[in-house]
Amino acid sequence: MNRRDLLKRSLCLAASSAAFTSLAGKFSLAQAASLGKNSRALIGNDYRALVCVFLYGGNDSFNMIVPRDVSAHATYTATRSGIAVPRNELVALTPTASGAAYGLHPGVATGAGTPPHPSVSALAGLFNQASSPLAIVANCGPLLHPITKTQYQNESVPVPAQLFSHDDQANCWQSPSADSVARIGWGGMLADRFGAGNPNQNLAMTISTDGENVFQSGDTIVPYFLNAWGVDRIDNIDPTWSEPTERRAALYQLLNGPLAHPLERTYATGFKRTVSNYEQVISALDGAINFDAIFGTDEAIEDYLTRQLKMVARLISARDTLQMQRQIFFVGLGGFDNHDTQLADHPALLRAIANGLTRFYQATQAMGIANQVTTFTASEFGRTLTNNGDGTDHGWGGHHLVLGGAVNGGRFYGRFPSLAQGAANPDDAGWGQIIPTTSVDQYAWTLARWYGLPDDAGGRGLVFPNVTRFTDISQGGTGSHHLGFLPAAV
Repeated sequence: MNRRDLLKRSLCLAASSAAFTSLAGKFSLAQAASLGKNSRALIGNDYRALVCVFLYGGNDSFNMIVPRDVSAHATYTATRSGIAVPRNELVALTPTASGAAYGLHPGVATGAGTPPHPSVSALAGLFNQASSPLAIVANCGPLLHPITKTQYQNESVPVPAQLFSHDDQANCWQSPSADSVARIGWGGMLADRFGAGNPNQNLAMTISTDGENVFQSGDTIVPYFLNAWGVDRIDNIDPTWSEPTERRAALYQLLNGPLAHPLERTYATGFKRTVSNYEQVISALDGAINFDAIFGTDEAIEDYLTRQLKMVARLISARDTLQMQRQIFFVGLGGFDNHDTQLADHPALLRAIANGLTRFYQATQAMGIANQVTTFTASEFGRTLTNNGDGTDHGWGGHHLVLGGAVNGGRFYGRFPSLAQGAANPDDAGWGQIIPTTSVDQYAWTLARWYGLPDDAGGRGLVFPNVTRFTDISQGGTGSHHLGFLPAAV
């Protein structure tokens, strides 16, 4: 094997473990220190983490959170026909503030008379308890400006490009604004600002268990990837694998030897950083809490989302070992593009959400840091109100969950849309696609504000440049650009 082939093969192996594919456009990693020069002052001495739970395919949140009021449920049933959830099967939500009555999908096949799944009942219990840690944000989606049905139909107010497209709207959800053309995420922008405040400057504060994503992409940040079971071992450099000892020695001789070309030097620096991260994380996980008592053993966990959130909990439990004070995690679950067989496929996905979120919250409680970790859902869009015969099609606005000890829960934020069918619905853009009444900008800014992003030109103004176009109009709303489900960082 010649020098070129060895480096090429090693590069491919490194890519699978540490987001090395992101390195090519981010050679100047040292710039992170200058971008985050005020990070230490911003983060203080406490720990905070954001956990993004992305629901790929477009979650039908109109069947996840359903009206329980008799009249409103009758309207919902008339619109959704064969995919409507029976009113008597809903798991009741009792908001602390006045508002309409809603309930959760039971997480089991509807119409079968089966009791709700225990994980869904547990999630509802978090919403209904005193000092609730669970909030629901209604009808949220990508917007450029507030917009009415008439303005949409007359095309008098601009809307995000390529509405109802999976990839485009996923990018809109994960970007700092719906008109962003760069593949930069608002989580990555937070990491650019706060990352230099972490004592550990080798391991990224952004970690994904579900591969690359726009949300964690920043100007300088290089996210770290692992999977729900742990770190993918790089056989060519793994000291526990005895076979390639000569190959490994040759690789390190090349990496540590005199390298004349700047690209070779950059590669060598990046690869050694990858190896260091690999070793750090494996060692930290070896000493981390396993959380089997809360999540169950890995073999017993039924869904991929819960497996990922168990891994995130284990990484958080190792935060002191990893020397992390600010972290941003990304987990994902697919399967929500239910054009067909929605009644059969959707309940298991909703069980996974409920199971993963409730158990993860219990893990943060067990660690004594429930107030310092906030988990939130996102999805490229909601689904259509109308039933296409066996499922739903691509929509726009949808409802989302925010969970954490600091959350002002037990409340609905934003405004629920009308569920009436056709032209009579003032929120229906056409074909049952509901126009959002809360922007993703507001949702994200509320989370970032709690995380510590300042409300000034260099903070909110830089990361969320369009958020001042929107004001919270919900019942008891703040009258501000944020939604109020989390307090600002102290």
